[in-house]
Formats: sequence, C-alpha cells, structure tokens
Amino acid sequence: MGLGVVFTLSVLSIQGAEKKAKVDTSKLPPPSDQKGVTYEKDIKPISNKSCIKCNGTIKPKTTRGTDSLAAVLKGGQDGKVVEPGNSADSMPAHNVAHIGDEDDYMPPPDNKDKIPPLTKAQIGLIRAWIDQGAK
Repeated sequence: MGLGVVFTLSVLSIQGAEKKAKVDTSKLPPPSDQKGVTYEKDIKPISNKSCIKCNGTIKPKTTRGTDSLAAVLKGGQDGKVVEPGNSADSMPAHNVAHIGDEDDYMPPPDNKDKIPPLTKAQIGLIRAWIDQGAK
C-alpha cells in the first residue's frame, strides 16, 4: 500500500472519528422505561410511519433498510450503525433525535412527504429497544 493511500485512509479515519465525537449525546431524550421492547412490536410501527418511505422497500433512497430487523441490524454503506446495548453510541438514535450531522437527520427536516420529526417518546422507545439488545 502506497504512502498516499495510507495517508488518505488515516485522514478519513480521523474525519470519521471527529464526526462521531461531535455528537452531543447529552441532548438525546432518555430511553423509555418500557421493558421487552422488540422491533416487530414496537419499532416497526414507528418505522412504517416515519422511515420506510426513504429507507425501506417502498422508495429506497439509501442502502440502509428499515423494513425488517435484519435490514436494520445489517446497516448500510457505512456498515453496522446500531450498537446493541448502547443507544447513546448508535447512529440511528442520533439521527432521529436530530443531533450530530444535519445531513443524517431522520426524517429530514424539509422532506417532501412532510413527515414530522419523531417525538421524544418515540426516540426513547428506540433507545430502549437498542439498549435492550435490539431484538
């Protein structure tokens, strides 16, 4: 591997770390107290209402699917994005809470379908699902 390639990979790695470091997780709503949260029972209804038009099988705009548990856990072009057991470090929690990189907010603030942002309760439920193992 040439020096230029190594340098480029190092810069990309540092940029990725800086991007992740900029997320102020203190702005995340707290996880829900609900126990036994599952994708099928609790998260899929939120996804069907707020996510699937952009990230699912209806009009896929990304390689990250939200139409099934397997698709969510697989991740997308950036790899795995859900950290089971750690919602504070999981990109989906950041994105739905509209913290971190504005380009990654879900749903996007000015989306053509006028899908509103998720509520604190919905974000808390997503956090509880991730914290409970993302099952």
